[in-house]
Amino acid sequence: MYDLKPYLEEIDKVIARGPFADSWDSLQHYQVPDWYRKAKFGIFIHWGVYSVPAFGSEWYSRNMYIQGCPEFEHHVRTYGAHKDFGYKDFIPMFDAPKFDPEAWADLFQKAGAKYVVPVAEHHDGFQMYKSEISHWNAFEMGPHRDILGELDHSFKERNMETGASSHRIEHWFFMGRGKEFDSDIKEPMERGDFYWPAMPERDHYDLYSQPEPTEEFLQDWLCRTCEIIDQYHPKILYFDWWIQHHTAKPYLKKLAAYYYNRAAQWGEEVVINYKHDAYMFGSAVVDIERGQFAEMKPYFWQTDTAIALNSWCYTENNEFRPAEDLICDLVDIVSKNGCLLLNVGPKADGSISPEDTKILLEIGEWLKVNGEAIYDTGVWRKYGEGPTEIVEGQFSDSIKKNFTHEDIRYTVNGSYLYATALKCSPDGNYTLKALGIQDASRQANFHGIVLDADVLGFEEKPEWVRDENGLHIHVNTVQSCKPVVFKIRID
Repeated sequence: MYDLKPYLEEIDKVIARGPFADSWDSLQHYQVPDWYRKAKFGIFIHWGVYSVPAFGSEWYSRNMYIQGCPEFEHHVRTYGAHKDFGYKDFIPMFDAPKFDPEAWADLFQKAGAKYVVPVAEHHDGFQMYKSEISHWNAFEMGPHRDILGELDHSFKERNMETGASSHRIEHWFFMGRGKEFDSDIKEPMERGDFYWPAMPERDHYDLYSQPEPTEEFLQDWLCRTCEIIDQYHPKILYFDWWIQHHTAKPYLKKLAAYYYNRAAQWGEEVVINYKHDAYMFGSAVVDIERGQFAEMKPYFWQTDTAIALNSWCYTENNEFRPAEDLICDLVDIVSKNGCLLLNVGPKADGSISPEDTKILLEIGEWLKVNGEAIYDTGVWRKYGEGPTEIVEGQFSDSIKKNFTHEDIRYTVNGSYLYATALKCSPDGNYTLKALGIQDASRQANFHGIVLDADVLGFEEKPEWVRDENGLHIHVNTVQSCKPVVFKIRID
């Protein structure tokens, strides 16, 4: 068993040297990096042992042990009794013969991504990187490759920033249901075992749920996460939801102080993504899972969502969202001071499905033409206008947004205001109400000068006129199934 004590002592030394201490007072001096604010669009990767059964979702390792669950029934029907074929027995099948990090990097670059966040360890406890803490990792088993390391190298060659996602803390309860019947999850277990600790699962949105994680488990979590930091220098650390449990709070502070201090030593600027107020506001970056905010925020934030509506990993029945819907989400999020982390789930063999590939390339083609309205931009005085309401909050991405050509989103860069119509007008007419001529008494509205207007990606020069109702733009030949961007020079 790996001795955690020397690593824990090193973590304390790094924190003691500063500049950040493991307290909220200190961590609130954190500043979101400019590179992240400018990047706007990243790719999330859910790939692991759960991609082998490709059934249900990436929660297969939990659900296959819940009696009566569809995954349980599928497992028995397809692989046999759990005592004879458990989750661990998928690992030799995860040999990934088609995994090509260069091909992945090429695709994500063509998609327009500026940063990429692979899942380093999911709830199942299988590490996708070379580790000294556990032998249950992709370098020693399955593909016998340092997946995270190879991807990091390929992304950096293409000037994309690399992050890492840890979902380890949910492993506390994730495999616990397997103890309720005759399966391969049995006591005794100790730290370092694949299924350890497999505790009973309670309400995992309860901040005080019992049984609560032990000091040994949380120290193991801290060391595993710091190992990722030290080996790969990720520019982003993404955490899933259960780190908000009250027992994790001291360890979250230690982890952030260690990460920020290491980054300072290396001369790098880094990001932590968190959900559900797990981190104190201002000490890291808020993330909204499968949803977004209805209004612009004064702080920078992130949405993480997936190309597939039903699963984060590849399954044989994934329901794919169309590229135009995802582009609309990207535009809306960026206009509200956010960024989008879009997930793709590769197949177990290491290939990326034709459906995922097509959607990513469509997004990339749009960004190739219209990216100046997204990358490096800032928020304007208002994020946008239009009749379509955005349902705020997590897990709302399945709600279809029927945008119209009156739904406009604004971003700004220097002398240029970008007005993106989320749907193409059938008659070529657009009205930007926020740019109407204002009388002197309406001080809260735009009083600047409009000098010129162009439409990105089309040769036609728009006709435009401005009055008290807005900036009226007309184009004859602009037709698209995706958002249309007007580049407006103002003074």
